[in-house]
Amino acid sequence: MEPRVSVSQVLSAHFCPVRFYLERDSPRAESPRYTVSKQLSSHLGGPLDADRIWDEIRTVSPGIEPAMRLFLDTCVEQCRDGRWPRPAEVEVAVFSDRLGIQGRVDKIFEDAPYFAIPRSSDAPPVGVHGADRIRVAAYAACLAETLGVEVETGLVEYIPSGALRTCTIQPGDRRGMLRALAAARRVLSGSIPRKPHRAPCSRCGQRDRCTSPVTPLSGLLRD
Repeated sequence: MEPRVSVSQVLSAHFCPVRFYLERDSPRAESPRYTVSKQLSSHLGGPLDADRIWDEIRTVSPGIEPAMRLFLDTCVEQCRDGRWPRPAEVEVAVFSDRLGIQGRVDKIFEDAPYFAIPRSSDAPPVGVHGADRIRVAAYAACLAETLGVEVETGLVEYIPSGALRTCTIQPGDRRGMLRALAAARRVLSGSIPRKPHRAPCSRCGQRDRCTSPVTPLSGLLRD
C-alpha cells in the first residue's frame, strides 16, 4: 500500500504542484492568523473571553506578534453574535484507505453536517472558496470511511468574518480533489511538475525560486 497523502498536501498540490514540489521537504509554519483563528474556533458556541483566548494563543505560539491581539479582538467581535454548534469531538484523526489520504478534522458533530473546519480567511460573498470546497471533499471522504457514515456536507467557519457556511459537496469538488491528489502523488514519487495554466504566482511565496515553464493550454486540453 502506498503511503497516505495528507489533506494539507492535497491542498498544496491543488494550489500549485510546483510550489508543493519546492516546499515538499520543508516544514510549513502555521500562520499567525491561523493560530488565532483556530484557537478562537475552539471557544465558539460558548463564552468568548478575548483575554483568556489570547493567553491560550501565547501558550500555543509564544513568539506571536503582540499586534495579532488586535486581529483576535476583531474576530471575537465578528463571531460573538453567531450561532455556532458545539462539537461532539475535536481534533479527530481520519483517513481513507481507499483513496490513500489522511487528515485531522477540527470538529466532529453527532449528526449531519458531521464536521467543521476553521479558516483564517474572510468569507466570500456567497458560499465557500474553491480551495475550501476541495478541502471539504477530502475530509468528507476520510470521515465517510472512518465513521462509516455518508457525508455530503461540511461546515466552514470563516473566523475573521464571523460567518458559518455550509458546503454541499458536488461531483466537481470530488474531481478537483482527485486531480490534486494525483498531482501530489506524482510529486511525492519524484516527478518534477510544470507550472499549471493560470498558476497563482502573485500569491505564491515561492515565485522567486520558481523557474518552471507554464504548462501549455494545448497540453491541458490533451489531458
